[in-house]
Amino acid sequence: MYRVWNFLTNYSLLLVIGAIIALIWANVDHASYEHFVEFVIVDDFFIGHLHDGHRTLTLHYLVNDVLMAFFFAIAAKEVWEAIILENGSLRGKKAATPLVATVGGMLGPIAVYLGLAAFLGSDIYDAVARGWAIPTATDIAFSYLVGRLVFGAGHPAVRFLLLLAIADDAGGLIILAIFYPSGELAPEWLLVSLAAAVAVFILANWLPRYLDRGNQLRPNSTWVRNKLSFWPYLIAACVSWYAFQESGIHPALGLLPIVPTIPHADRAFGIFSEAEVYLTDLLNHIEHSLKHPVEIVLFFFGLLNAGVAFSAISEPTWLVLAGLLIGKPLGIMLFGALAAHVLKLGLPAGMRTIDLFVIGCVAAIGFTVALFVASVAFPAGAVQDAAKMGALFSFGAAIVSIIAGRVTGVKKVED
Repeated sequence: MYRVWNFLTNYSLLLVIGAIIALIWANVDHASYEHFVEFVIVDDFFIGHLHDGHRTLTLHYLVNDVLMAFFFAIAAKEVWEAIILENGSLRGKKAATPLVATVGGMLGPIAVYLGLAAFLGSDIYDAVARGWAIPTATDIAFSYLVGRLVFGAGHPAVRFLLLLAIADDAGGLIILAIFYPSGELAPEWLLVSLAAAVAVFILANWLPRYLDRGNQLRPNSTWVRNKLSFWPYLIAACVSWYAFQESGIHPALGLLPIVPTIPHADRAFGIFSEAEVYLTDLLNHIEHSLKHPVEIVLFFFGLLNAGVAFSAISEPTWLVLAGLLIGKPLGIMLFGALAAHVLKLGLPAGMRTIDLFVIGCVAAIGFTVALFVASVAFPAGAVQDAAKMGALFSFGAAIVSIIAGRVTGVKKVED
């Protein structure tokens, strides 16, 4: 049973509130808003890899580089389960067409964004080219909610959309890691992250289970779970975060190598499923424990990143919107049709080819990840602000999706 509104309020409502407050604040008193964003928590603290190893810890750095790591860890958990579990949503032929459509949903926005930028001239292109990944993002929660409004809860296109959004998140994490380093690359530090992941997996996960083989009471695994709980993984996560910081890869991705090492259930009911709360494995226990802290983190993320003056609207705004509203639907429809009809992978029963276009319109809601990519793609300033405005305006894709659904004759299917 799916509780989309509960998920939306749990993970996104505070984010929206924070973004709205930021927009109002930045347009009423931009100077005080900027002062708040760059509020200094610690004037000089050791972080390594930066000049003499010291830097200023601001509120913006704390939220975007440190605390958002927990948000991306939750996203990674869903992607990991979708790939690794036997009933995972991204395994087997059922995921083939959505995965191919996801490729189109990323290449389409890139082509439109860069193509229009080139058309506007070399000066514009040079200024905005680094933001090519901003319109590739899809906000899972809001897209899923709008998808249900357009198609109805029981329509196969809704499940297709969810698979596509999860795969899009996975692609987004890869793009962030490879193309948007936070500093000079020092990839040897990734070996430290890998070592932390391997060590915690062997000592806290594999070894207790190995010692318990043949013993149904599982005394060693029980002792580790009851006495050590999540602490070994938290220590490994801190090491991995620091290693990512030192490697030059954005440290918000630093917990990703640790997520697969945590003991998890042999099944998953889905990111929006109420049944997920009844799984008691350590990975799900950690996710449930992080729910309220991540809500607060997302509030501050919206508050610290969405404060853009409306006067900042310029070419990057429209390029991001064009990438999302034009590139996403066309890319998903073309690649989805290629997979379904040319590659003979097919579509779910009850789903039409034209539904791929409507799904693309829904997936054009970028918001959370688009905001994050904008904040790392460009330095603070006019271009970043304009690109962020495009990410915020992508909420307009909800209206476009409803209109597209009616024009194409979508018949809602309720549970």
